[in-house]
Amino acid sequence: MLDEAMTALAAAGGTAVVQAAGTEAWTGLRQAMARLFGRGDDQRASAALERLDGTAAAVSAADGGNAEQVRFHQGVLWQGRFEGLMESVDAAERDSVVAALRALVAEYIPSGRSGGGEVSGNTFNGPTIMQVGNGNRQDNRFGNGA
Repeated sequence: MLDEAMTALAAAGGTAVVQAAGTEAWTGLRQAMARLFGRGDDQRASAALERLDGTAAAVSAADGGNAEQVRFHQGVLWQGRFEGLMESVDAAERDSVVAALRALVAEYIPSGRSGGGEVSGNTFNGPTIMQVGNGNRQDNRFGNGA
């Protein structure tokens, strides 16, 4: 079972894959992810490349009406793949996989943002509260004394 930090890292990895698909960063990320999933085994690396290419094709083929849904779905698929990868290795190798994935996420998710200012690609089905940014303060008061 993965801890919350590893689950969040897996989600960030999924986001990185989807954000890079179809951009100039794709080739570099594609090769780096194949190395990460391959871990020295050409067959595993080749299988990862096929899955990555499938993601790129799905994202580029999505039309405006369902593009966000396709991107979300692909991100969730990759989150699951990263979680599966982390769960499939022993503790020592997991540390190596986590470090490599963390470095890839840092490299391929735009870092010009320092904790906020843009929120995109979200779907909310019901009441939602969201806050982004650094050093935010939010005071909520409900009831008669509000």
